[in-house]
Amino acid sequence: MASTETIERTEAAKAAETAGPNGKVAADTDDLAGLEAGLDALDSVEARRTPVRELLARKVLPPALAITLVFVGWQLLVSSQLTTTDRLPAPSAVWAGLREMWFQGTLLDVIWTSVSRGLLGFLLALAIGTPLGLVVARVRFVRAAVRPVLSGLQTLPSVAWVPPAVLWLGLNDSMMYAVILLGAVPSIANGLVSGVDQVPPLFLRAGRTLGATGLKGTWHIVMPAALPGYLAGLKQGWAFSWRSLMAAEIIASSPELGLGLGQLLENGRNNIDMPGVFLAIILILIVGVTIDLLVFSPLERWVLRSRGLLARS
Repeated sequence: MASTETIERTEAAKAAETAGPNGKVAADTDDLAGLEAGLDALDSVEARRTPVRELLARKVLPPALAITLVFVGWQLLVSSQLTTTDRLPAPSAVWAGLREMWFQGTLLDVIWTSVSRGLLGFLLALAIGTPLGLVVARVRFVRAAVRPVLSGLQTLPSVAWVPPAVLWLGLNDSMMYAVILLGAVPSIANGLVSGVDQVPPLFLRAGRTLGATGLKGTWHIVMPAALPGYLAGLKQGWAFSWRSLMAAEIIASSPELGLGLGQLLENGRNNIDMPGVFLAIILILIVGVTIDLLVFSPLERWVLRSRGLLARS
């Protein structure tokens, strides 16, 4: 009897040893399958169309509420007579000036004069600042010589370039574009240099291994990897372009240059027309915000989404 029990125990142990690895493999397979399913669930983002009501509540309502509160506070300051109308005009007076320009047909012409100059100057700065930034970022000697100069130019107020630009080029559009370039090119170039500096070295080594060297490596490896920093430089470059243009239009006011937003602001100051001054300030602000919302914000969302940092909605 004892020998029979011993034989049965031995056979059961052998069976357990034989089935053990297979059972462990099966369990490991189930665990891996569960892990892969979990990772797939994390990677997959639920794609759905955002309802219009939700989109309005999330995107439109907050800024509209903020603007409304600003105008309400503005009106309360005027109504409470904490200040005089020659210092702070009523919103209704500014609105009346806007209506007058609209019915006279001059509003869109004034805005387009400045916007066309700003966009063309920015495109010129983009065409100059991008290759300059690449050369500064990739060539050590040029970087050591030019990078401090770019940083110094970026900190220099754009208004400082208006007097020499007038003396060099005269009162014309070329002077305006020169001021824009001197203000925007350093920002675009420095933004690209910062973006290139943040490219992981592993990307560059992988690109060289795959044969992406020279211009091919710059186009396929460096520029896509440096895109977030480059985009930040572009946004800052547009801000400098717009500010430089406004400074040039305010200081170098001339009938030959046409009436832009900067000239509109300066005319209001000369005529002691506070509603006109505030109208010009509001229009300058609206144009700057509109360009950012229509151009740079979609680009930024696209860059973040392409890197998995922003969920699709």
